[in-house]
Amino acid sequence: MFDVRRSSFNMFDVHLLIFAKQLSAYVAKPLSSSQNKIGKDMKEIDARGLACPAPVLQTKAAVQEGNPGLIKVIVDNEASKQNVCRFLKSQNFDTHVQKDGNDFYVIGKREAGISSKDSIQERVKADTKKIMVMLATDRMGHGDDELGLKLMISYIKTLKEIGPELWRLVFVNNGVKLTIEGSEVLPVLKEYEKKGLHILVCGTCLTHFDLLDQKQVGETTNMLDIVTAMQLADKVISI
Repeated sequence: MFDVRRSSFNMFDVHLLIFAKQLSAYVAKPLSSSQNKIGKDMKEIDARGLACPAPVLQTKAAVQEGNPGLIKVIVDNEASKQNVCRFLKSQNFDTHVQKDGNDFYVIGKREAGISSKDSIQERVKADTKKIMVMLATDRMGHGDDELGLKLMISYIKTLKEIGPELWRLVFVNNGVKLTIEGSEVLPVLKEYEKKGLHILVCGTCLTHFDLLDQKQVGETTNMLDIVTAMQLADKVISI
């Protein structure tokens, strides 16, 4: 993100500030065919009206196929905005967002010569097992809801016993309610995150329950990241 509060600027910062000013004309209206590129690197994607993970998938395809230095992605919801921004940052883009009504214009700029990298891939020791735990509910089991909640709280608190092999904690569907304000396991999840556990929370699910603004822990994510995490994990535990 562009940070104008820093007291000292290097030449890269100056170029970014100039670039941000120049973008206003492009964000104000869709690009014409003659404006579709700056030099040969400009790419625009209109992903309004598309459900997760389509905006991220279209952005990923554009980055991989054309390796653009400058990209603009238009989305119409907060979850897609967060997901597209995070994906572009993972591909070494500096991002800038402007809002126009219900639309978000996500602008990504990458210096020439810098290449992409996979969004979730990371270097890990060959002898380190990676366990992913996916929670699709805020209760454990069926029958008594009060008992189910007690069991889930106990389960999450006990996950630390897995040790360093616990690699991803993913919340989908009703499970996202465990990450919001008032959740009884929120302090535990924050402590896990503080110690380095990567927590992913489904953005589509948060939006469905109108809880996006109440999420207090983890990264808002999309199905592409979840599926990729499953591929990379040595073991997936679903609750």
